[in-house]
Amino acid sequence: MSESFAELLEESFKKSQMNPGAVIEAEVVDVNGDFVVVNAGLKSESEIPAVQFRDSEGNVSVTVGDRVEVAIETVEDGFGNTRLSRERARRVKSWEVLEQSFEAQSIVTGFLTGKVKGGFTVSIDEVRAFLPGSLVDVRPVTDTNFLENKELEFKVIKLDRARNNVVVSRRAVVEKEMEAERAQLLENLEEGQIINGVVKNLTDYGAFVNLGGLDGLLHITDIAWKRVKHPSEVLSVGQELDVRVLKFDRERNRVSLGLKQLGEDPWSDIAR
Repeated sequence: MSESFAELLEESFKKSQMNPGAVIEAEVVDVNGDFVVVNAGLKSESEIPAVQFRDSEGNVSVTVGDRVEVAIETVEDGFGNTRLSRERARRVKSWEVLEQSFEAQSIVTGFLTGKVKGGFTVSIDEVRAFLPGSLVDVRPVTDTNFLENKELEFKVIKLDRARNNVVVSRRAVVEKEMEAERAQLLENLEEGQIINGVVKNLTDYGAFVNLGGLDGLLHITDIAWKRVKHPSEVLSVGQELDVRVLKFDRERNRVSLGLKQLGEDPWSDIAR
């Protein structure tokens, strides 16, 4: 009696998993030119288009005996046929990964696939997400060539599976990396130290140099021993250079830098 009840319970559980969209496991029993035939323990074997199993190079990535996850497209009809989909199973799994990432605020990886109004499309496995233009980087980006054809890291900031809507941010990832760099820099920074940086922007009174998570001010009077009318006479945005830390205020995180202090004062010999 108890055994019969257990069998009924198991049968009921199986039926509850047989809804369209459910992901089940199946065994590959045949691979031919057009179809991959699988046995999912149903009344009959199912044929799935081989294109759904092809890798990036166009080769079918499964062989007989492999166990794969497939999704139910349509439940058994009067003839005992159930249509299965490998592609849909991948989408379901991709959504599950995105939902877990969204809840845990963890990082996902994907590729930039196109430009749309207001931003870009991002492919994350089988799901297409939207990357707003303002969330590509910490600074405005006009040319994204340096990001194309590369696996990039993103943070999911909005997710609505019912509406097939995913919004991601690369900026959030970059900011977190910069915070880590900044913390390490602040821990090791000392006055008198020589450090490498990149010129971020130029002003009438000097240049701001990015030291890796923290900007320092290179005052115009500390650029060269000779008189400089404007920083652009000596420096350019994007230029990499070594500078000396003249002053460092740990409480305010303010750094004063010097370029001319890397060399000797040419006027000191004349003064002697």
